[in-house]
This record gives sequence, C-alpha cells and structure tokens, in this order.
Amino acid sequence: MSAALDAIAFRFRALKHRDFRLFWNGQLVSLVGTWMQSVAQLWLMHRLTGSAFMLGLVTFLQFLPVLAFSLWAGVIADRTDKRRFLLVTQIAAMVQAVVLAALTSLGLIQASSLLALALVFGVINAFDLPARQAFVFELVGKEDLPNAIALNSAAFNTARVFGPAVAGVIVGLGDEAWCFWINAVTFTAVIWSLQQMHATPFVKPAGEGSVLARMREGLAYIRGVPSIRNLLVLLGIAGGLGFQYLVLLPVYAKDILRAGPEAYGLLVTSFGLGSLVAAGWMTRRMDRWGLRRNLLIGLSSAALGLCVFAWSRALPLSLAMGFVSGFGLILYVASTNTLLQLTTEDGFRARVMSFYTLMLVGTAPLGAIVSGSIAQWLGAPAATTLSAIVLAGSATWVFFRLRALAAREAAQPTEPVWNER
Repeated sequence: MSAALDAIAFRFRALKHRDFRLFWNGQLVSLVGTWMQSVAQLWLMHRLTGSAFMLGLVTFLQFLPVLAFSLWAGVIADRTDKRRFLLVTQIAAMVQAVVLAALTSLGLIQASSLLALALVFGVINAFDLPARQAFVFELVGKEDLPNAIALNSAAFNTARVFGPAVAGVIVGLGDEAWCFWINAVTFTAVIWSLQQMHATPFVKPAGEGSVLARMREGLAYIRGVPSIRNLLVLLGIAGGLGFQYLVLLPVYAKDILRAGPEAYGLLVTSFGLGSLVAAGWMTRRMDRWGLRRNLLIGLSSAALGLCVFAWSRALPLSLAMGFVSGFGLILYVASTNTLLQLTTEDGFRARVMSFYTLMLVGTAPLGAIVSGSIAQWLGAPAATTLSAIVLAGSATWVFFRLRALAAREAAQPTEPVWNER
C-alpha cells in the first residue's frame, strides 16, 4: 500500500510546492472557461458566416499578436516580477471575456467585432505565455520542473476534456454568451491564486541594454546551442502547419459528419482526452533519450491520427482518431518544452520560452490562413491531410536525427546529460 502511495506522490511531486499548487489549481479552473470560450467562439463565427475561411481568419487574428510581440514579451518577462506581470495579463483577459459576453448577450456581436476581440485576446496571450512558462521554473526549481510541466499539461488537457463538452451542450441550447460569461468568472480563480502566493522579493537581473539588444542576445544564445535551435525550428514547422485541426472542427461536425454542436464538443473533447493521457504519461521519470523518443512517437501518432480523421465519415472513428492525434501532439509538445527548459541557462529562460511560444503559437496565424483557404477551396479533409503530411515529414527528420545522435553519443559517452547537440 505504501509503495502505491509513494508512486502516486512521485507522479504529483511538483505539487508539494505550495505556490505551484496554488497556481496549478487556479489554472485548472480558468482553463476550463478558456476552452469553453474557444469552442463557442469558433461555433459562433461559423453560425454567423458559414465560412471555413472566416474560421481560419479568427484563429489568424487571435494568434497574430504572438508572432508580433512574443519575443519582446520574453525580454520584458526576464526582467520583471512575473507574478505581478501575470496578474495584469489575467485581469486584462477577464475584461476581454466580459466584453465578448456582453456583446453576445445583447445581440450586438458581429463577425467584425468577434475578429477584433480575438485580436485583443491574442495581444494579451503574447505577453502572458512566455511569462507563464518561465514562472513555473521559479515555483518548483530545476529538479521538479519536468513534473511541473507535465502537470501543467495535464491541467490544460483536463480543461480541454470538460470545457468543450460543457460548451457543446450550452451552444446546443443556442446561447454562446453563457460560455463567455463562465470564462470571465473562472479568471477569478487564477487571479486569487497569484495574490495568495508567498512571493519572494524580485531581484532585477544584472546587465543593461535595450529591448532590441537583449532580444538579439537571446537569439544569439539560441543559435549557439544546436539542441535548442533544432527543437525550436522543428516546432515552428510542425506547429505552423501540422497543428491546424482545431480551426476546422466546426466544419467536420456540421458539414461532413452532419451533426450538431454537441458532436463538435465531443470532437474537441476526444483530442483533449488523448492529450490528457499523454500528459499523465509525461509524469513518469524520463532520461533525455526517453524525451527524445517521445518526439518521434508523438509526431508519428499525430500524423497517423490526423490522416485517418481527415477522411472519416463516422463519428466513433473520428473520435478515436482525435484521441490518437491528441495523444501524439501533446507528447511531442510537452517533451519539447521539457528539453528546452532543462537545457536553457536561467538568465535566458523567458527569452527562450518566448521563442517557444513564437514557434508553437505565433506560427499558427499563417497555418490557420493556409488551412482555412485550402478547406474553402478543396475541402477540410484536404487541409487536414496536409497537416498530417507535415507531421509525418517532421517525424521522419526526427528519426534520422536520433540515429545520428545515437551514433555520436556512442563515440562520445561523456557528453552532458541535457545539452544534447
């Protein structure tokens, strides 16, 4: 019995840190609302316009600011009290949700205002994400960082399971506004958790220089560490064109499977369930080769799942392939995040994670426009198949890269553990 309890405690070891426990619980509540808003927003746009291209456009505008501002945000986060910084971004996100909810409740929402509010949310996210990623390290330290990343992923995907399912029911009743109101309320959880933390006094890092100079310094650091550079470039390719399935799910639910918003919610939930299993898998202890293999397994699984999903015309098969794809995508992303943070020097962490945000989220605007345009022209299955091809190509590159790394490490067994080149 004690062995089982010890195993459970090990899987959740990052939660022994009080401030991380507060942050994790607050995020879990808030992310349920965020997923509800995301699902309702896309469904509302499809209801207003009936256009696959407009689904791509709303996603494009939501992620465009990450492309424009995330590197600047990383420089600021490296020299700012991250707890206070996150308080500002979370309050701003709550205000955005209130405005969206009010316009929808009053019947004043239009495609143009939905696009504008998506852009506002994107600006907030551009500053929030790099600070959030780097803040986790401050809460738990390097030893428990991999587990904290896995638990954060578990929280994100637990919310991804429940949020869309609840949103599908609410949207099915014909009232997207309730999803937006609930999201606004859930922000109070993470705001409260940030306020309750036993914050240590913030010490501004030594060194001067303009934002542009420090941005260049971060870029030079990334270019000088091949492992970090390779992980980020691969993430940009896979994330930009390979992850653009979510934007087309309303088309699959409504036009291809001939179902309603409840099926749409189930589709999003199926991807979330797979992602949640992957996040649980990541709570195990892994060495660097375990994390590297996860990159290959994750990309391969996601490619296979999306390829079958694209051409499925049966809801049960679509749900099963959504599960496989979600598992692969999160296994890949969480392993990339862990490898990056364990390899990066402390003084560059927020800047490196801003590049991570840029590659994962900032490339999404281009991918969303490409995916939406292909879906409008050739149909959603063709667009999703392109995503699967990109992921399969990325998996192939990883396969040959791992073979080269294995051969080199066999010849140089004293190479540092986390700084894989």
